Formats: sequence, C-alpha cells, structure tokens
Amino acid sequence: MRRKLFAGATIRRLREERDWTQLELARRLNISPSYLSQIEASQRSLSGTMVVDLARVFRVNLSIFTDDLGDRLAANLRETLADPLFAAIEVNPRELRTAAVQMPQIGRALLDLHAQYQSLEARYRALDEAVHPEPSQPRRPISAFDEVRDYFHFIGNYVDALDLAAEALATRISEIPGDPRQRMETYLASEHGLAVVECPPDSHPAQSRLERGAGRITLNEALPVSSQVFALARHVARLTHGETADAIVEQAGFLNRDSALVCSVALSNYFAGALTMPYGAFRDEARRMRHDVERLAIRFGASLEQVCHRLSTLQRSGQEGVPMYFLRVDRAGNITKRHSATRFQFARYGGACPIWNIHEAFEMPDRFLVQRAEMPDGRQYLSIARAISKGESRFDAVRSRYAIGIGCEMAYADELIYADAIRSSGKIAEIGINCRLCERPDCPQRAMPPLDRAVIVDPWERGILPYRLG
Repeated sequence: MRRKLFAGATIRRLREERDWTQLELARRLNISPSYLSQIEASQRSLSGTMVVDLARVFRVNLSIFTDDLGDRLAANLRETLADPLFAAIEVNPRELRTAAVQMPQIGRALLDLHAQYQSLEARYRALDEAVHPEPSQPRRPISAFDEVRDYFHFIGNYVDALDLAAEALATRISEIPGDPRQRMETYLASEHGLAVVECPPDSHPAQSRLERGAGRITLNEALPVSSQVFALARHVARLTHGETADAIVEQAGFLNRDSALVCSVALSNYFAGALTMPYGAFRDEARRMRHDVERLAIRFGASLEQVCHRLSTLQRSGQEGVPMYFLRVDRAGNITKRHSATRFQFARYGGACPIWNIHEAFEMPDRFLVQRAEMPDGRQYLSIARAISKGESRFDAVRSRYAIGIGCEMAYADELIYADAIRSSGKIAEIGINCRLCERPDCPQRAMPPLDRAVIVDPWERGILPYRLG
C-alpha cells in the first residue's frame, strides 16, 4: 500500500518565506482556503496533482514535497537519540517520523545542537586531560566532512545554479575543435590567459595547481586522461563561478569553521562533473544506454566513479533522471563518499551493512555485482557495486582501492541494464543501515546490537548471536 504524503510544515514555511497569506496561496493553487489550511495542518494528504501544482507555484523541485527528506531526517534523529545522553527518553519510530515531517526545522536544530554538544565535550575532555592526565574517552567532535556530506544529503545532491551554469558553459566549450582535454586547454588559454603545463609526478606531488603569477596550470602527467580533464574543470569552476559557490556556502550556515572550505571544494567538484557531463546530454545518453556505466564512461571520457557520482545528481525539476544513490567505501568498510536522491538511508557514522554487495566487490574486481536488497522498512533497491583503483599511471605509484555503489528503488529497475542480471532470481538480500541501527534480530553478520535496544543474555542458550534483542 502506498503511504500517504504529508508536507504541511514545508508548505507553510515556503508560503511564509514569500510573505503570502493562506488566501493568496489558495488562490494561486485554485483551491479553497479551508482545504489549504487542512493541508498545512497535515490533516489532508497531498495528491500527485497537488504536488505538481505546489512545485509550479513555489518554483521549487518536486522532491522538496516527497517523503525523502523526512525519512533521512528521521533516520538521523534516531541515530542521535540512541546516544546514552538520551537513555531516559523513549521515542518510537512513528513519533520520529511525525517530528521529521511536521517539525523539520526543530529536528535539524536538535541534530545541530547534539553536534555542538559533542564538539564542546571533546574540547572539555581534552582540557581536562591536560590538567588531569588519566585515561578518558572523548566524544567525537563534529567533522567538517560529516557536516558537508549531511548538507549534500539533505539537498538531494543537486545544486541547480551550478548545474545550469556548467551546462551552458559546456555548450560553449563543445564548439571548440579537439578532444575534451584539448578543448579545455584552449578555453583556459583564450578566456583566462592560462597555459596548461604537464609535469612529471616526482616533481609535482599534487594533481594540479593554478599558478596565477606564472599564468599557468601545472598538471601531473601521470594522471589518467579523465582525471586530467576533471582537474582542469575544477579550476574552471573557481575561475568562472567561484562567487556563486561562495554564496551557496554562505547560505548553508555551517557550524564547523572548516566546513565552508570543504564545501567550496565539493561544489567545485560538482561543477566539474556537470561541465564534463552536461545535464541534458548525459541524462539522455544514460536513458538510451540504460545507465550502462562503462558505456557512459567511454562516451563522456570520464572515469567509472565520475559517471556513478553524476548519475546520483540528475534531479533537475521537470527533467529528473532515475533517482539514484551513490557511495564509495574503502577496504576497511569506511564510507568515504555518500550521496542520495533516493530514500535509501546511510549511517552518518560507522560503516555499512556487511551483507550489502558493496563489500563483496573487493573480492571480485573488474566486475559489476548486482543485488536485490531490502531495507528494514520494506523498500527494495537494485544495488550495483564495483571495485576500482585510483592513482597515477606509473609502475611505482601508490594506488587507492575502493568499492563504488549505485542503486535505485526497484520501481525504476527496468531502466537500468543491470536489472537483467537478477530478472530470473527471486533472491533478496535483507540489509540494514548498519549494525548500530538495524533491528533485524536474526542477522548472521551482526557485529553489535542496536544502540537503542536492550540486550538479553542467557548463559544456557546460544543462537546465531550470543544475545537476544529486548
């Protein structure tokens, strides 16, 4: 059964930001003020037609009215309330869901407050240890990278202003003769007076460096061509739309002072992806090729990781692609990148579910693994994973090894060529966010009990796990 959609708090916030009365908004929507009042009070659910009308009137992305943001916020709130600090508080999933949907600003304020508390306690413990050097276990302070990843997660991993600007610039650059690398060099020389100079890796430890005084960009010659083009596109991002990115960072209101710099770099990377794989052309080719990552990489001269990341950003209003998630995991299970335009939930801290095929990818490099996965909420996803390596193209290079994953809800699976691999199989992998947040009582791969569940140990009985969940 399809869940009813309520977005009263979001609609009320958008209306008040525009200084509209309920009467004015009702007139624009061609509905009665009493009907609108019930919608804003979350007493009436939204129909598909009403969602489209609201997006048109407010001029916002359709996704802002979906359950996605509420689901993400509810999952993050659950993880936060599992902190022993809140041990005396019992909140059930339905209450969390209601709070996330009807009071999202309060929910995010709680997340921010808890993050500040963690940071302040870590500083206090560090000072205390300096005065009384006894063993202590400081809490994890808020990380700039965590905060920026959460920011992209909450905005659905789509930045409209930069995406549109990158697509327009890509159209101009595409008229320059040559291959992608040559076109980028010609553009930098003609528009910004910068020459691209290759340097050997032993004299150039960075991927690229802009040297304004010398009027050049030095580029590591041992990088793959796709990485060279992407590096040049990052410099184009700062040269052409640095002020736009800075304004976006300012509006984000980050807590950690380093988050602004981290986000600025992330936005440059976003622009570079949108420049090398412009929205319209990339979305159309992805549909034509049924989202075959390897073919798309050849078509756009990009790496597999760049293509997978770009697939997770196709959420332009009215021109949406398949909603997909993207993540990157190292061999220790750490999630080093995570973005999602789906309702798929990632843990803010810790690793991912060990049953997920993202981990199995390391065992079978150079192959795409396909899995039908079901989360505890019953939603099923087509999950695709692949092991990759990154580094310079030379014999003695130190290479980093990761597994990358993309996926979508099964409702969209037929649009991906990878679904053909599981069409005749009824096997479903029951996965979770991670062990700390998963409620499955009989998982053979569970590493630890959920943070918000009691543990019952019977010395005379042993099941799959040495304990039962209370």
